[in-house]
Amino acid sequence: MTAPTLPDLFTWLEQSRRDGEVHYDERQRCWTVLGHPEVSAVLGDPHTFSSDLGDLQPRQEDLDLFQRGNFVQMDPPRHDSLRRLVSRAFTPRVVAGLAPRITTVTSELLDELAGAERFDLVDDLAYPLPVIVIAELLGIPAADRPVFRRWADALFERPEAGPDQPLTRMLDDRSVQAVAAVMREMNEYLLEHVRAHRATPGDDLTGNLVQAKADGERLSDEEIIGFVGLLLLAGHITTTATLGNTVASLDEHPDAAAEVRADPALLPDAIEEVLRLRTPFPRLARRSTTDAVIGGLPVPAGDVVVAWLAAANRDGRVFADPLRFDIRRNPNPHLTFGHGIHFCIGAPLARLEARIAMEVLLRRYREIAVDTAASVYRNPWVMLTPTKLPVSVVPA
Repeated sequence: MTAPTLPDLFTWLEQSRRDGEVHYDERQRCWTVLGHPEVSAVLGDPHTFSSDLGDLQPRQEDLDLFQRGNFVQMDPPRHDSLRRLVSRAFTPRVVAGLAPRITTVTSELLDELAGAERFDLVDDLAYPLPVIVIAELLGIPAADRPVFRRWADALFERPEAGPDQPLTRMLDDRSVQAVAAVMREMNEYLLEHVRAHRATPGDDLTGNLVQAKADGERLSDEEIIGFVGLLLLAGHITTTATLGNTVASLDEHPDAAAEVRADPALLPDAIEEVLRLRTPFPRLARRSTTDAVIGGLPVPAGDVVVAWLAAANRDGRVFADPLRFDIRRNPNPHLTFGHGIHFCIGAPLARLEARIAMEVLLRRYREIAVDTAASVYRNPWVMLTPTKLPVSVVPA
């Protein structure tokens, strides 16, 4: 899927907005929530809008095993207990301490290119950087990153997803079976990793998890599988997307790129604007636990509700001139990392990795040009990220 298809998603979202910030989509068989305040209300009320969609998909043992520790798809109180176990590992202060390592890894990856004037930004930097960092945090061999990438590609590449496809189709038996083999391989790999740490706990996040207690009880190996797998995948894929999207956005907006080069202090705000306009995960699904009201409309209990982060981030009621790429936008209350109790626990790390990587890139190369025609993107209805981003560079 090449870059020219990306606007199709945003065109569809703006056309959908004509039906109201909240409306029922007959084709997708769910409630579509597009407005910023409405999306915030859904995500901020986990008791009314549950993250647990397990009963919408057929039971499959490999997925069931992974879900035991996947706190992203859990509701309170279990969600809160499990999230607390890793929250201290992702505080801004702890993450800031990783800055030297992130700088070193970024420099080493670019050094390995041996002065090449053309390379793939995703293959050579945006993917390996965050994988190495999160693997080291978890105590998993970073050398296995080609395996991790294959897992991510299998789980996030859903070519069938689109405006005419019911969301529940992505949870049906055929879709579940398509990823079952990958889930089985991932579970087996992680179980071996967890058991090794159980026998000899290391000074890493997995070592902490095998000794931690939730609600007074130690986590089972099976629960830790989902825990570690979630952190491994989510701990790299958002940064990969953000870094690739930032390079692509600055290439599309040369004036903004020149401003950032002239004043690197603008880089954090520029990254936030990229996160707003190129939201890596465009939507989040919830299910109403009781009869509810969203945006003044009644939503029956049991209905699927889709909160479109990508649309909320372009809501003209909140963002002035919402389609403009403005690296000086302030405030910028985008919802890219979610809202409420499920706010992305890795957001500080993703922001730091993207900033440091961009700083190193801009210092090392005085020109970075994207080969748009050769760029490849995932299906944007699933995830907005390049999987191939060839660039030509001129050393500084």
